[in-house]
Amino acid sequence: MIKKAVLPVAGLGTRCLPASKAIPKEMITIVDKPVIQYVVEEAVAAGIKEIVLVTHSSKSAIENHFDKNFELEAMLEAKGKDELLAEVRNIVPEDVSIIAVRQPVALGLGHAVLCAQSVIGDDPFAVLLPDVLVDAGELSQNDLAGMIEAYDKSGQAQIMVENVPQEMTHKYGIVALEGEAPAPGDSASLTGMVEKPKVEEAPSSLAVIGRYLLPAAIFPLLAETQPGAGNEIQLTDALETLRQQQGAEAYRMRGNTYDCGHQLGYLEATLALAKRHPQYGEGFRSLLSRYANEG
Repeated sequence: MIKKAVLPVAGLGTRCLPASKAIPKEMITIVDKPVIQYVVEEAVAAGIKEIVLVTHSSKSAIENHFDKNFELEAMLEAKGKDELLAEVRNIVPEDVSIIAVRQPVALGLGHAVLCAQSVIGDDPFAVLLPDVLVDAGELSQNDLAGMIEAYDKSGQAQIMVENVPQEMTHKYGIVALEGEAPAPGDSASLTGMVEKPKVEEAPSSLAVIGRYLLPAAIFPLLAETQPGAGNEIQLTDALETLRQQQGAEAYRMRGNTYDCGHQLGYLEATLALAKRHPQYGEGFRSLLSRYANEG
């Protein structure tokens, strides 16, 4: 079972400016929690026990969010705010470790993953890009857990994909498959990936959405990968080499995704998650109805 996950959070979040000028984009709130907390909860729900944040000197707020705050907890306890105290103490379960390593220079996603090598060691691991929220909704198990099962079954790297409209394929990395597209919750062998193809040249309508399960064999490949566009080490280049050497599979997700790398994605995630929030959902649905009627 895969128990370790890498979360690259060193980027400056220019797509989220001005909101991300003074705080990390991963700390922007969706309903009542920062976006990074939803991603950590996704990993924990899939059985991950060790989370490696690949971070930057300007992102200390992320580390602080997952650390204990003795003064805050003492104040909440003294004032009898037991529910808030429980929420603060349970941001991360006691059996889950949060570890931070620095990416000193922004040299791309592949380089960020490589920065975690000393912590990951020889174990297979997950990579979760915090720009994307993967919402399991009412599913009994989230997609990351399903993808881990697929990895355990085949022993091959897994890349999570979702079906997108054919006319939107030019906006994504699109996978090419050996055979037919897998059903949601299943995997199929990859023959390659194409970054933002022309619509008429897209090999499928399955887009890469920022969740990967990788063997430790990816690390020497990343170390040997030459910088590509923007002088960055691209994870996709190392993945292609890994696919040629060991094979790789595309896991088709069952849930929904929200791209929180831009403002409309945040708004969509807020709408979807607020509507079913256990505390605020009913009131939020009333607000939606009121504003819909006013419109």
